[in-house]
Amino acid sequence: MLFGVLALLILCAFLWNYKGQLKIADITDKYIFITGCDSGFGNLAARTFDKKGFRVIAACLTESGSTALKAETSERLHTVLLDVTDPENVKRTTQWVKNHVGEKGLWGLINNAGVLGVLAPTDWLTVEDYREPIEVNLFGLIDVTLNMLPLLKKARGRIVNVSSIGGRLAFGGGGYTPSKYGVEGFNDCLRRDMKVFGVHVSCIEPGFFKTELSDPIKATEKKLAIWKHLSPDIKEQYGEGYIEKSLDKLKSTTTWVNLDLSLVVECMDHALTSLFPKTRYAAGKDAKTFWIPLSHMPAVLQDFLLLKEKVQLANPKAV
Repeated sequence: MLFGVLALLILCAFLWNYKGQLKIADITDKYIFITGCDSGFGNLAARTFDKKGFRVIAACLTESGSTALKAETSERLHTVLLDVTDPENVKRTTQWVKNHVGEKGLWGLINNAGVLGVLAPTDWLTVEDYREPIEVNLFGLIDVTLNMLPLLKKARGRIVNVSSIGGRLAFGGGGYTPSKYGVEGFNDCLRRDMKVFGVHVSCIEPGFFKTELSDPIKATEKKLAIWKHLSPDIKEQYGEGYIEKSLDKLKSTTTWVNLDLSLVVECMDHALTSLFPKTRYAAGKDAKTFWIPLSHMPAVLQDFLLLKEKVQLANPKAV
């Protein structure tokens, strides 16, 4: 009996793995649109999918990013300048894409554009500190998706939303985590609504990767700028050395940082080319072994482990 159950489990695992390796037949006539291609995941994705033979339309925020990308890719790849927070820019870009892809429609949309914003204790912040990451990471993603949907429905294509482990577990104050929680909610609604149209929707949840987004020096500079404007009471509560200690804590966790950006691009590739794309992809060793498992644990355990990594306040009773 036990042997039979074991054999069945092995067979199921084999079939599941085999199913995941089945690919679509032809990619050379398929168009994909990627946001946030100036650097990081988007830039690598644009270069990778161009080499594979996809007809890539890469959206960059800056002219310099666009020029640099075109210099490294084939003539198949086209770039467009796009600020996802500008509705008129999004509409114009969508019309350009519609004219470019014609009757084929759009096979893939990778919503990758994102910013970190300010990471700081919640009581340091104003609503304006939350606005930028939510505008870019959530409303920008939603606006691009809604505009591109008719083209994706025509091709019965794929949508890949780049979220974060920050969309599964709140690791710091600021607008980044709320924006990614919003992405997760939008992604789930979209996936269920698009199923009847044959459009697959996947979500990628990367852990911590070494990109411009996660530069600890830039994050500390933003925190210092806010510190200068805090009230004397809050400064007394946290203590003058709080930011320096936070940076030391951040540096001590560099073993968690993933250096290989291709781990995320491989998830994008599977979501675009597999006959059976996954609903969710965890990318990075920290996401798979710590953050995602912890997100399923009781809140008391989450709080214990995450608060253990926080810097102790100098005088929290000074209120």
